[in-house]
Amino acid sequence: MYRTFRTPSIWREMDRMQREMNRLFNSYSPYRLRTAPSYPAINIWANEEGLLVHAEMPGVQVDDIDVSVDGKTLTISGARKSDDLPEGARYHRKERRFGDFSRTIQLPLAVNSEQVKASFKDGVLSIILPGAESEKPKKITIQS
Repeated sequence: MYRTFRTPSIWREMDRMQREMNRLFNSYSPYRLRTAPSYPAINIWANEEGLLVHAEMPGVQVDDIDVSVDGKTLTISGARKSDDLPEGARYHRKERRFGDFSRTIQLPLAVNSEQVKASFKDGVLSIILPGAESEKPKKITIQS
């Protein structure tokens, strides 16, 4: 029985080499230098009244969250505590991150920081940010 030998495509070989280089660099690069996705994940809605922000923070306790508003800047910070492992246990896979976090977002409009309300339920932080009076649309009467 004869085996056919096919010359590898240069493009396939370049793809293989790229995968190997990525694997090599990922295994030796310091963990703190890797790019992490922004945490917490945030959705922001706007209407005539102001803004509504939802931030997903599973595993975080309400006492470990700080929210501050300064002009058009919203900052959400806090800490997620690590899981307590039973005696003699070790991780098989560890994908969830623990420790301090902080996220600062530029808001599309100025808000009235005196009337900001926040609630936390089922791992989702909801923040209601009423718009400042100067940002709200004003009805102008037309004189004839």
